[in-house]
Amino acid sequence: METGTFAVEPEPSGPPWRRWEEIDPDEATARGIHAPVDALSDGPPGAVVIAPGDVRGTQLIPEKVGGYSCGLDGADGPNMACEACGLPVASRIDDCSLWQAVWLASNAVRHRRVGATAPLSWSELMETPRTTPPFEPIATWGSRPGTSRWWSWSPQWGAAAGRALAHLLAASERRPVVVPDGPTAKMFRRALDALLPAGPPALRAVLAGPGCPTSGTDADLLLVPLHPQTGELWTPGGRTTSTSSGTGGATAAPTPGATANRSVPLPFGVWRWLAFPEPSPPVLTTSGRHAELLRDDPPEPRPVDPFRIDSGVFRHTLVRLPAARSPWLREILADLIEHMRAGVF
Repeated sequence: METGTFAVEPEPSGPPWRRWEEIDPDEATARGIHAPVDALSDGPPGAVVIAPGDVRGTQLIPEKVGGYSCGLDGADGPNMACEACGLPVASRIDDCSLWQAVWLASNAVRHRRVGATAPLSWSELMETPRTTPPFEPIATWGSRPGTSRWWSWSPQWGAAAGRALAHLLAASERRPVVVPDGPTAKMFRRALDALLPAGPPALRAVLAGPGCPTSGTDADLLLVPLHPQTGELWTPGGRTTSTSSGTGGATAAPTPGATANRSVPLPFGVWRWLAFPEPSPPVLTTSGRHAELLRDDPPEPRPVDPFRIDSGVFRHTLVRLPAARSPWLREILADLIEHMRAGVF
């Protein structure tokens, strides 16, 4: 989470948990789960996630910090308490391979609006520098900042692709889907080719949104942005639609409707980079008059590994789409580990 922002998870979250075998199918469907999952939470709904640095007046609960590898994973329930009264109020998550976050318990905190600033319009958003680059520097284990790092695909891109891929597959009805060349193809094409059959007629997915020249075309599927302040989905004509439950409260599925059914959501920062990619700098030679330029201002590194989609976000999203009842989508979910080994996820 960016500092100063929050998101709400409308579904139950945290312990206690029940295994899938213990849950009646009708109950799962009523909760919006349409395919098997490992477990479902019976915790309270409405947890609020914020950036760890935005927390004040709390302290860790020593007996609630177990079950971790290299940090806290929140498996024992709330591990942070109010300094003033000692009441458990939140779970700090910072273990390796997990998103760093603080989840405020809905039954221990109250929402209070601060200020009354209206959300930015789509045109105003396009005037801001909001974007999410596809690459991030990752520090190596035990190194000091700036001394040793490697470049990786952004985890935010992997998560965004996981959610969008679930919507693309659900909307495809097992027909092939083609996406634009460039960054969008690098993000989705390998997975779509691996998970969908080949051959015409193919569905055409295009990027659409504020300032995008393809907005309003007759494409079969639209890759559109979510408003970063409200979570609303962009629709042709500049309108927005409300969204329902998604991953971590911050990634939500579009409300059913003629337009929303063929709209595939992407976080605004990722969508903007795809729709308006920044040009790559020219490649300089390593000798002659360019040698000093490379020495003093080396080009930005690129990941050596191919892009991979976040399998956890993909599964979380797909099981919450009614299309997941289809046998072919359930087969994809059942074979997810094999697809991970094949490099799709």
